[in-house]
Amino acid sequence: MTPLHALAIFGAGAGAGCINVIVGSGSLITFPVLVALGYPPVVANVSNTVGLVPGSASGAYGYRRELNGQRARLARLGLASVIGALTGGVLLLVLPASAFEVIVPALIGVACVLVVIQPRLSAWLGGRRRHPHGGPWLWITVLLSGVYGGYFGAAQGVVLLALLGIFLDEDLQRVNAVKNVLAGVVNGAAALLFIAVAHVDWWAALFIAVGSTVGGLLGASIGRRLPPIVLRIVIVLVGVAAIVKML
Repeated sequence: MTPLHALAIFGAGAGAGCINVIVGSGSLITFPVLVALGYPPVVANVSNTVGLVPGSASGAYGYRRELNGQRARLARLGLASVIGALTGGVLLLVLPASAFEVIVPALIGVACVLVVIQPRLSAWLGGRRRHPHGGPWLWITVLLSGVYGGYFGAAQGVVLLALLGIFLDEDLQRVNAVKNVLAGVVNGAAALLFIAVAHVDWWAALFIAVGSTVGGLLGASIGRRLPPIVLRIVIVLVGVAAIVKML
């Protein structure tokens, strides 16, 4: 690895860590950079997943104030994320990449629409009885998003924000804090699987890890200051960019 390649990977990791904490979709920065530098797609995906784990941790730490009182919720939804992530990681290792090429853009598109209409959906659900942890439908959909996150993960944050915003009676910043933890759990579980059974390029993972840690702290500082309407606009813009990138 040349110094220039190392710098490029570090920069991509910093950008990914920052955008992951604010919205998600950081893999749309790091994954293409690794592929462009000559890494095979599966090795790039695996190394990227491992490298982004510290960034998720730093982002969750930056949102620690918004996580107060949500421990039981995180434990419940975290289990769904672990199961989904391990399932998705196994799928990555045994299925062709084309398996998700059709459904992923559609999934992100639906998530963007849900983010836009989430206030109205929340108001409608507010008149009904809602489970404090989101109920069984949120658990199931978080598990499914974990499958996607373990498989590839780009724009997983957009999907999670849409689901959590609809099913939880919380403001968007507290929802974003939960999203950061769950996305980190998915990355962590998938990373452990990949370390055990797949080939990780440790130099690439290391530079992404350092960059994403710095970017995660920066992203938390920025994201926590954004008004809900601005954060919602950023989420949709990133989601649309992800769709364009994948088509």
